[in-house]
Amino acid sequence: MSERLEDIAVQMVAGGRGLLAADESTSTIKKRFDTINLESTETSRRDYREMLFRSDEAMKKYISGVILYEETLFQKAADGTPFVDIIRAAGSIPGIKVDTGAKPMANYPGETITEGLDGLGERLARYYEAGARFAKWRGVIAISSSLPTRGSVRANAQALARYAALCQEAKIVPIVEPECLMDGKPGDHTIDRCAEVTESTLRIVFEELADARVSLEGMILKPNMVIDGKNARKASVAEVAERTVQVLKRTIPSAVPGIAFLSGGQSTEEASAHLSAINATADLPWLVTFSYGRALQDSALKAWNGKPENVAAGQREFTHRAEMNSLAAQGSWKKDLEKAA
Repeated sequence: MSERLEDIAVQMVAGGRGLLAADESTSTIKKRFDTINLESTETSRRDYREMLFRSDEAMKKYISGVILYEETLFQKAADGTPFVDIIRAAGSIPGIKVDTGAKPMANYPGETITEGLDGLGERLARYYEAGARFAKWRGVIAISSSLPTRGSVRANAQALARYAALCQEAKIVPIVEPECLMDGKPGDHTIDRCAEVTESTLRIVFEELADARVSLEGMILKPNMVIDGKNARKASVAEVAERTVQVLKRTIPSAVPGIAFLSGGQSTEEASAHLSAINATADLPWLVTFSYGRALQDSALKAWNGKPENVAAGQREFTHRAEMNSLAAQGSWKKDLEKAA
């Protein structure tokens, strides 16, 4: 595999393959395991992720890279094989989440700032040595009738830009993730409000990336789709695709090789349908794919249910979702393919 940032970035988004976000923190994976009444231990987390990473068909055909949590980057499978080696053997690229989470922002009620810049250069050197070739940092932007504030967006954009510059210095491709949340209420989180906030946020992010001298050719953008809040859902699939593409074309330079959307709490089928409709749009200047967590994992987690005898069933579910999203990354997903599974 080429070690050039530009080549790695293209490999992450090309050929109808996309990213598996398996970077849940220890507290988040506990919440997921609570839904199947499974205790979260180092062993149960290992077994779950091994089930995903050893899904050969999914990993080889549909998954270009895996975003790992620090524990998982250094973890080994039950037979002693490092997870990084399993991922690489499937032709996929290991990556790493490097932020330490969104914390309440002083003097900005209801808004957060993502932390983790202190010591990041040293951590990135260690992650590169362990096999990571890309990283992820998530900035969180709240949407309401009065939020976000410009100060909060600017602070998060500056952090994203500083992180991205440090990554490229360490020969690691940065995934830049400014997530405008879809948690808003009816009345203050319409698709119009989401479009307004997403457009202004992306403009500021790219201003800061330019000021930090980040190479656009050696990064991936992981944005939200332009969509009304999950408690205010009215927009059709076609409208979500149209408004999303409009905002992206207004804000994202064509030098960026690819966009890998987050699912942001959409249902599994919603995430596939919206991605496919976006890719069915003509003349996109970037490769557009998925970087999904729950939208790839939920059905596999339920099928596995923490039981060794269910590994094959969990892998079938994971492979199906990965295939559906691969089709969506090529603009060819159809609802009746879900029923045929």
